[in-house]
Amino acid sequence: MTMRRIVVVGNGIAGLTACDSLRSAGFDGELTVVGAERHHPYSRPALSKALLHGDDDLKAHELPEPTHEATELLGVSVSGLDIDARVVRLDGGGDLPYDGLVIASGSRAKRLTPTEGAGEPGDEGFARELTLRTIEDAITLKQRVASRPSVLVVGGGPLGMEVASGCLQAGCEVTLVSEVQPLSRQLGDHLSGMFTSAAARRGLRVVSGGKARLVDSAAGTRVALADGTQLEADLIVTAIGDAPNTDWLAGSRLLVGGSLRVDTRGRLRPEIVAAGDVAFFPTIRGVQRVPLWTSAIDQAKVAAVSLLQGDAAPELAFQPYFWTEGFGLSLKSVGFTPVAGAPDYCEPGKDPESVLLRWENKDGTGTAAAINYRIPIPKLRRLADAGPGALRPAAPVNV
Repeated sequence: MTMRRIVVVGNGIAGLTACDSLRSAGFDGELTVVGAERHHPYSRPALSKALLHGDDDLKAHELPEPTHEATELLGVSVSGLDIDARVVRLDGGGDLPYDGLVIASGSRAKRLTPTEGAGEPGDEGFARELTLRTIEDAITLKQRVASRPSVLVVGGGPLGMEVASGCLQAGCEVTLVSEVQPLSRQLGDHLSGMFTSAAARRGLRVVSGGKARLVDSAAGTRVALADGTQLEADLIVTAIGDAPNTDWLAGSRLLVGGSLRVDTRGRLRPEIVAAGDVAFFPTIRGVQRVPLWTSAIDQAKVAAVSLLQGDAAPELAFQPYFWTEGFGLSLKSVGFTPVAGAPDYCEPGKDPESVLLRWENKDGTGTAAAINYRIPIPKLRRLADAGPGALRPAAPVNV
């Protein structure tokens, strides 16, 4: 079937990349983007990495203006999908017919507050805990931190640690709640230990007492842990993960066990593809959802081309790339994490907190990490793929 009308649901980096990739692949038909947020696409990672570091006008998140010339329906949510009629239903009424559909509806922040009965943004139930997912969240958090309140961050993943670092730098007293050693589930004990030590030196208090929940008392909102510990602070920020935005797909017959599972080309059906935080896709370590910025970009490029070219499109060759920064450390890693045990290769940098590391994984893949170590990303990828030999210059060829 000839694709003349393509609808992209989601205006984040996956949706933007899909639009750009469709145009680059030669699609010159009608392209429509539906985005629940009112903004053009922006760098979501920058909200936690740069928001509390002195840039009052919050410019770090901005991306270049889109050039794909799609019709943009911003601030508009979708409510349903009819795959037989090939129609996307819009919240509040209206339909968008399509020949091809890109599902890039992303994810939302999980909350300690139960969704049911929690009210709407701005209500007391939402005010009890802040999350960081949107520009509006970032502005609210920046404003609240300006008065240097005591801060309680729930969640020891990358987002929680980045928020804790930013709040410390702003002069706040910060406690972080984590069921396990912070970052250990994402990175492994070795890299986690480096960040945890740096955080402790800068004054971060880490508390582990099991699963956390919010409780109300006469003194205000507190965080209660499974072991009975109760904590309170002027400001509570939760960073406990995200949930894919798939509610609008209920009844569409696309979900498998509640999940959106695509093939190696991002396809759900020949005319429907999905990419980004919303999608589970095959990797060498099984079918996974990998909510990383670069993962969304890589998926969207493949999915867009497969919508036009079908089986002739290239399959996704996925290699994770991840970066985080905080407490004076900057980490870039290539390859699957968490890594187990000590690294197989270690090269010190020019200062005590600068190091280049590599692990040989049990599945035969490699993972390379650079902490405060200047190395181009392509070279870091070569280290992950080929080992330390990739860092040595090639031997001269005698003619």
